[in-house]
Amino acid sequence: MLRRLINHSPDIKRLFNEGYEVEIIGNYLLMHSIPYLNAKKEVVKGTLVSNVSITNNRVSKPNTHVVHFVGEMPCNIDGKPIQQIQHSSRTSNLGHNIVVNHSFSNKPMNGYPDYYEKMTQYVKILSAPAQHYDDRVTAKTFKVIETEESESVLHYDDTNSSRAEIDAVNQKLSNLKIGIIGLGGTGSYILDFVAKTLVGEIHLFDGDKFYQHNAFRAPSAVSIEELNEVVLKVNHYAKIYSKMHRHIFAHGIFINETNVGILKDMDFVFICIDRSEVKKTIFRKLENEGISFIDTGIGIERVNDSLIGTIRTTTSTNLKREHVWNDRVPFADIEEEDYSSNIQIAEINALNAVHAVMRWKKLNGFYNDLENEYHCTYSINVNQLVNDEVSA
Repeated sequence: MLRRLINHSPDIKRLFNEGYEVEIIGNYLLMHSIPYLNAKKEVVKGTLVSNVSITNNRVSKPNTHVVHFVGEMPCNIDGKPIQQIQHSSRTSNLGHNIVVNHSFSNKPMNGYPDYYEKMTQYVKILSAPAQHYDDRVTAKTFKVIETEESESVLHYDDTNSSRAEIDAVNQKLSNLKIGIIGLGGTGSYILDFVAKTLVGEIHLFDGDKFYQHNAFRAPSAVSIEELNEVVLKVNHYAKIYSKMHRHIFAHGIFINETNVGILKDMDFVFICIDRSEVKKTIFRKLENEGISFIDTGIGIERVNDSLIGTIRTTTSTNLKREHVWNDRVPFADIEEEDYSSNIQIAEINALNAVHAVMRWKKLNGFYNDLENEYHCTYSINVNQLVNDEVSA
């Protein structure tokens, strides 16, 4: 968490001022050098850890009475665990290299009004047995801990992840350089999802302009005035999502044989275009560079007075490549298909993007993956999801 948030939080600032050894890492408040008694009746020191609740970019009232602890199980003067606060004992990684061993629960009738009351209450409970044997021990060390303020890729903290305590999972996506080719319906929804992660950079590639029909198959909403500006899609979306993510780069170009080299520094690429010859060029370049990618596809047809169709998600990594050339990816341009009218619907584009982003996250260990499929199709009318090209 940024130091400016602490300066606007009188309760946490009071902990600093009273000499507690406080540190802020991510969205967690750490209080070090808490004296307690272990099972051998030795006075040792541990660290209390609490997530920090933020509302409208300000520290608010604690949203949980539970705290985590780094150290052995704290004991009473008889060397037995302090059962009154026992909650859970298991080693967990909260992210930011914060590894905790226990969690404690001590809930006042109306909860804790602020972090000062919460943290000092646990200090009293943990330190009392240690002070029974040595009344000189205290958590007020007045030690100053220097914290490096590294700039996040997000303009404001991801309190959604910290509340759920999945920061360690979220960090698996950090520092990645992501490319999205094609900012139509599917590509724009992919951007919406990826912009909410800790990836290092997001590069957008599309030479088309944002027109009225695009507004009906993309996330968010635009005004008539914005439509009349007729800007490039990449600039339109970069302006929106740069409000949240700091490192979004707009490239107002169509990828072709002359500029495909711009992709060589990407860590992962989402491909959301129809033109087959361009796809082939992109595939070859990414394969040669050893870059993983996902190609998306939608095929919607009108049958009488309703729509049917299929959503496709095809993955390629260094572990498995050949299937993209073996009929898994259609290489017929829309203009060549007499039966096709290039029907796109917002929720279908969004679902295609969901499948692509979830598959990408599985590849990075964010989600558990038991299938490891490299080709997946979803058929609308029969509500059927089929995994193919499963890799061992």
